[in-house]
Amino acid sequence: MDLPLSYCTTMQSASMEDISVASSDSESRRQEPNWPRSWRAYACWLGCFFLMFNSWGLVNAYGTFASYYVGHSLRGNDQLELNLIGSTESFLVLLFSAPIGRLLDAGHFRIIIVTGAFLVSFGMFMLSIAHPQSEDAPANYAHIWVTQGFVVGLGMACYFVSSSQVAATWFPNRKGLAIGFVACGASVAGVVYPTMTRYLIDAMGFVNAVRCVAGLVTITSIFSLVFSTPNPAHNHPKPQSYRKLKTWIDTEAFRNKAFCWFMAAVAFLFLGFYPVFFNLEEWASVSGYGTRDGATAQIKNVSSTNKPLQTFWLLTIMNGASTVGRVTMAAFSDKTGSLNMHICAQLISSILILVLWSLAGSTTAAIAFCIFFGMTSGAVIGLPPASVANILGCTYNTLDTKHIGHSKLGQWTGMMYSAAAIPSLVGPVVTGHLVTQYSTYITVQCWAGASLFISALCMIFARWHLPCVDGELVSVKLARKLGRYSPAAQEKGKSREDGFEYDTDNELNRDMSGAATGVQSTFVSRPGSSKKVDQVHPVAPRVVLRGSDANV
Repeated sequence: MDLPLSYCTTMQSASMEDISVASSDSESRRQEPNWPRSWRAYACWLGCFFLMFNSWGLVNAYGTFASYYVGHSLRGNDQLELNLIGSTESFLVLLFSAPIGRLLDAGHFRIIIVTGAFLVSFGMFMLSIAHPQSEDAPANYAHIWVTQGFVVGLGMACYFVSSSQVAATWFPNRKGLAIGFVACGASVAGVVYPTMTRYLIDAMGFVNAVRCVAGLVTITSIFSLVFSTPNPAHNHPKPQSYRKLKTWIDTEAFRNKAFCWFMAAVAFLFLGFYPVFFNLEEWASVSGYGTRDGATAQIKNVSSTNKPLQTFWLLTIMNGASTVGRVTMAAFSDKTGSLNMHICAQLISSILILVLWSLAGSTTAAIAFCIFFGMTSGAVIGLPPASVANILGCTYNTLDTKHIGHSKLGQWTGMMYSAAAIPSLVGPVVTGHLVTQYSTYITVQCWAGASLFISALCMIFARWHLPCVDGELVSVKLARKLGRYSPAAQEKGKSREDGFEYDTDNELNRDMSGAATGVQSTFVSRPGSSKKVDQVHPVAPRVVLRGSDANV
């Protein structure tokens, strides 16, 4: 006769069937090669690259459009209104990240990508119709805002989260590098679109140049539509009802202190990041370090025999350097931890803005700032999805819960970006107003540098609430090094708000019978013991995570 080990029923959320499925999923992930062997994975990878190419890539290239507007069709509008077009794009991209991420988790990727392909292409073609043919003719600001800011922005929103989430399903053991390559689409587009637009404007006019850009957008969007499909083995949990709030917002995320701090960090990041890109060309032109339309009268440090630097090249250089930063730092993030790498890049970026950009006194110094800031900014803007995966990997770190973290990646990433929607709208608008009010770009430099520095501090606080690779919290490690470690402090330090504890003595938790256990349980101990397991936090077994889930 079989005797039960407990007189209590198991938890509803951890049935034996769920545990078996989760264990088999984790085992299959460990057995997968580091690089997939199917051509579909790499075709999807390139398709997701183009999704990012046509989302944040167009936002990164907006500085060239704004530079044209201020000198021609919208020269009567102030900098605030010009920045509003680009900030509307970024606002819509981030605002709809949460619902789109949840729909992607549920498997509705095809509808999302089709919608994005139509809206981005349609919006760019409509911009060419809304803009007057003559260079000197004034344009209707509302028409440009609706086509380029609103319609294109809605299409970008469908692309953004899709790019990183769909690609990540094919590369579970190289998630950081996979997302880093996808993020390079934004910086490559930041090189292609400004250069293409500027030369085509000189060759055939602004309207025809925009139509050529719209044609490239359409071709690359069709490729993404065909090949950007997630791994068929990836789990897509369907919600019971789309009308419930918990379907769109995971309240458990707000009980995770690390995620909350990181969400605040991303909000400050977008408050100060894109003012740099939107105002760089005009700063160079006004300061005399480049020319917008070939005029040389006000150019500094340029002899009469030298051709002055076109300001759009500064934006192109910055985006080109960003490509290098995104790839290299994303590759190292799989070893050092995505959040650790993110913190370093964020701190360096803020220092470069506050020091190198604000003190730049020549064209050479401006180019140097574009190169160095471009390299670090690539990691700053490209690593948030990998950092969220890092936080989820530490939150759901056991064999039976790891699959839960994978299934929530899209939703948590979308929630993080949606929280940054208002800051992304406010930041460029405020800096544009400051430039108009005080007629100096030092206001932009101080605003952007301070915002990125505060963002770095928030990331440090997020890191404080996560364990190291050996399972110890940072606070416990610090107490050890300062000589203030005690077992009582250790027991207090390893409690987590997500319901897990980390075994800092490098031993698996054992139940009353001495058998190893790693499953959350409310079992009452056997008769003869008055201690109930549900009166203490269960201790999860240490699992050394691989890939982007490891080394927070």
